[in-house]
Amino acid sequence: MQEVSAEPELCAVPPEPAAASCPPSKDSEKSIPLPADLSPVSLARHVPCGLICHPDREHILYPLGCTVVIQHLDTKKQSFLHGHADNVSCVVVSRDGMYVASGQVTCIGFKVVRPEFQSCLGLSKALDRVMVWDVSKREAVCGSPASPRSAGNANVVMCSSCRDEMFVTAGNFTIRVWELDTATKKIHPSECYAGQLRRITVCVQMTDDDGDFYLGTTSGDVLKVNTSSKVVTACGPQKKKFSMGVTALLLPKTGGLIVGTGEGTVALCTGSDFQVKKRMRVEGAVTSLTCRGQDDQFFIGTNKGQMYCSAYATFKEELVAVCHTEAVNDIVFPEGHLDLFVTCSTNDIRVWYTPERLERLRITVPNVTCHAVEVTRDGMVIVSAWNDGKIRAFVPATGEPMYEINNAHNLGVTAIAATSDCKQIISGGGDGQVRIWNIGEKTQKLREVLKEHRGAVSCIKTNKNDKEGVTASLDGTCVIWDLVRYVRKQMILDNTLFKCVCYHPGEYQIITSGTDRKIVYWEVLDGSAIREVQGSLSSSINGMDITSDGVSFVTGGDDHLVKLWDYKEGTVTHVGVGHSGNITRLKICPANKYIVSVSADGAVLIWK
Repeated sequence: MQEVSAEPELCAVPPEPAAASCPPSKDSEKSIPLPADLSPVSLARHVPCGLICHPDREHILYPLGCTVVIQHLDTKKQSFLHGHADNVSCVVVSRDGMYVASGQVTCIGFKVVRPEFQSCLGLSKALDRVMVWDVSKREAVCGSPASPRSAGNANVVMCSSCRDEMFVTAGNFTIRVWELDTATKKIHPSECYAGQLRRITVCVQMTDDDGDFYLGTTSGDVLKVNTSSKVVTACGPQKKKFSMGVTALLLPKTGGLIVGTGEGTVALCTGSDFQVKKRMRVEGAVTSLTCRGQDDQFFIGTNKGQMYCSAYATFKEELVAVCHTEAVNDIVFPEGHLDLFVTCSTNDIRVWYTPERLERLRITVPNVTCHAVEVTRDGMVIVSAWNDGKIRAFVPATGEPMYEINNAHNLGVTAIAATSDCKQIISGGGDGQVRIWNIGEKTQKLREVLKEHRGAVSCIKTNKNDKEGVTASLDGTCVIWDLVRYVRKQMILDNTLFKCVCYHPGEYQIITSGTDRKIVYWEVLDGSAIREVQGSLSSSINGMDITSDGVSFVTGGDDHLVKLWDYKEGTVTHVGVGHSGNITRLKICPANKYIVSVSADGAVLIWK
C-alpha cells in the first residue's frame, strides 16, 4: 500500500501526468498534505468492525472509500493507506500492531489477519470459500468451501487468540471451527452443534484463552460456543431479545460482554443468560466496538457516521466525531469567516468549525436532498435548494427555519445564489429556469423568470455589484445575464455538460468546466473563448473555485484529485491525493489559507 502522511508543507509538482483512478502511481504528481479530515468515520459506517483501535492505544483506523485512514487520537494527525481499486470492505490489525490487512469489494473477499501475521485468512461471501494465505510468500496455502451445502454462506471469520492453526467461521445457519494442517497444507472443519437453534451470525468474538467464542445474530440474541466441544453452551437473553439484531460484540478486560445492536443500543451483559446490567443509546445501528488496549475506555462506531467514546465504569456515551452519511453536494464559506463553513447532503445541512474539526450545527429535513447551499453576505441567513422544489432558509446560529418558498421549481431546485445586498435570491432548477426572488422581512416574492436553459442549472454566480450574473447548465450552455434589465447578455455554447463556473475577481473573464474534462477561459464582454486547457485526462470536473486575488484556482472531479492551478499560466502547480469518491465541490477559504473539498462518499477534507 502507498502511504500519504500529513505534513505542513505544500508540495510542488512536475507537469501533469495521466490521471489515475485511485491512487496515482509513485511517479505521478506529489500530493498536497492532508492535515485534517472532517469525516473520521466516513465509510466505516458501512463496514462491520471497520473502526479499530491500534494496540499502541494512540491511533485508530477506519476505511474511507478505497483508502484506510490511520488517525492519532490526541493530535488528530492522519496517514492514508492507498492501494485498493474499490471500496474497502474490511480491515484488521495484527496483534502486535505491525501490520494492517484490508479487503475490498471484489470476488476475492475479505482478508483477516492471524495473531502473529504469519498467515492471512480470506473469506469470500460471493463464492462462500475460505482461503489461507502465506503472508511472507504472498501466495495461497489452501482453501475450502466455508459452509456445508445444507447451510447458507459464511459471513464472518475470527482467528484464534492463542493458536495459529485454528479459526472460526459463521454465517447463515452455519458455525464451524477449523484446524490447519501445516504438513499437508489442508484445513479441516468441524461443525458446531446448536440443537434446534437456527441463527444467522453477523459478528463473532473469541476469548483470550480460546475457551469460548461468542456469536451475535440477526435474531437479537447471543450464542456462546465452547471451542473444545463445539457445542452451544449458552443463548440469551431469553425473554427480551435485542431489537434489530446484534451487530457488534466486545469482550472487555473488566469482564462481561458488550453488545451493540441494530437499533443503536449498547449494553453490558453478564452471566450465562446475558442479562443486561447497563445500557446506553447511540444514533444509528452499531457497526463497530473496539477497546483502547487495557484502558478503561472503548469506542463505538455507527452507520450514521457517529463515533462515540465511553468508559467501562460510567458506561455513558460521549460523541467524539461525526460525518455525513451520504454524498456531500455543496460547500460554502460565510463571508469573512475563515473557521466556519457549511455543507449540505441528503436530509441535512451542517455547519463545521475547522480549528476543532467538529460539527457545530446540524439542520435536518427528512426524506429530501439538499442540492446547494448559500450564506447571505451579512451572515444572517442560510439559504438552501432542495429536490422537492422548495427553497428553505434557516437561522445560522440555531438552525431554526426562517421561511420556505414552495414550488420554487417544478423539477427541484438545483442551484442557488444570494445577491450582496441580501435582498434577492437567484435560483436554478431542474427545469432549466432561472428565477429571481425578492426577499423581504416577512415576504418572499417572485421577481423574474429567465428562460434560456433547456437542462438543469448546475451553478450560479453573480458579480460584486449584483448587476450581472452567470449560470451554467447541463444542456451545454452558460448564460451571462443582465440582472438590472433581466435579459441575456451573452450565451456560451460548448460540447459538454457544464458543472461549474467562476468569475475572475477582475470580473472580465469567467472559467468553466464540465464533463469534457476541459477548463475554458471566456471573455465576459463578448463570450469568446480565450484559452482552453486539459483539466483532467480521464474524468469529469465537478467543482471549481478561484482565490480572491485571482492568482490561482482549484478544481476537483471524478478522478478523485484536487488540483491547484496557476491562473495565468494555465498549469497545475500542486495535486492532492486523498479522496476515495468523486469530488463534488470544493472551496478556497476567504484568506486563501486552505481548501475544503467534499465528495460523493461523504468525506470532507481540508488541504493546506
